[in-house]
Amino acid sequence: MTAVLTAPPSTPPASGTESRRRGGAYSGGNPLVYCIALVVAALTLGPVVYGVLGGFRTNAQLAEAPAGLPDPWVLTNYAGVLTNPSFWQYTWNSVAIAVITTAVVVVFGVMAAYPLARYEFKGREGLFMVFVVGLLFPAAVAIVPLFILITQNLQLGNTWLGVALPQAAFALPMTVVILRPFLMALPKELEEAAMLDGASRIGFFWRILIPLSGPGMVTVGVLAFVGSWNAYLLPLLLLQSDMKTLPLGVADFSSEHSADTAGVFAFTTLAMIPALVFFLAMQKRIVNGLQGAVKG
Repeated sequence: MTAVLTAPPSTPPASGTESRRRGGAYSGGNPLVYCIALVVAALTLGPVVYGVLGGFRTNAQLAEAPAGLPDPWVLTNYAGVLTNPSFWQYTWNSVAIAVITTAVVVVFGVMAAYPLARYEFKGREGLFMVFVVGLLFPAAVAIVPLFILITQNLQLGNTWLGVALPQAAFALPMTVVILRPFLMALPKELEEAAMLDGASRIGFFWRILIPLSGPGMVTVGVLAFVGSWNAYLLPLLLLQSDMKTLPLGVADFSSEHSADTAGVFAFTTLAMIPALVFFLAMQKRIVNGLQGAVKG
């Protein structure tokens, strides 16, 4: 008789997670990294949460227990800010300036990045380096010449354009640096096919390149909007009275109502909500745009 040998049934290889669990040590990440991340998150969000909760308390509660929770919860501070006409005037000014800044940055940024990304000409890299070097110069460096130029030469003092145009100019270097590699990543075969179909370079730019570069344009637009919303120094020098923006309104409210700490907390919280909501709503688009720029 001959013995028939049968091979034992083969077992599928264990995945990495199962093998780590069977080994007795589950590697979910370095605990030190998580601890540092939690500390950084607490330090970042702590003041924001404290300010939001402080708006729901009275000044007596803040004096009695500065680190306590609202007990009872008070809505009069936020209601007082929302019924304040100055708050809405400041908000309207901030929205108008931020929208103008964003529109100028996106339109002129993509128009400047397009030839630097798609055209081959002498001095292209040198011209691009001009925008890169522009990242090293903040608006505070040229604040005095800007003030003279805007108020005396252009007669745009205490206007939306007087603030929006310089802000857009200082945001253009970052816009070009982000959009150029994004536009370079678009295949040249696409442009050649459009040329064969009779499209001009301008037609390719408006009909094909602009729609495909939407994620990058959204990224630079959000960054320009948030930067304009939080701007303080330039509006402080150029805007007065009813033309002031929300950051200036927060400073004025804090000075005029220095004894009303709870009211200042409420005003500050409501002032930061629009930019925060806008940034969180566009967060995924920002990540996609930056990924496209990195891949390029």
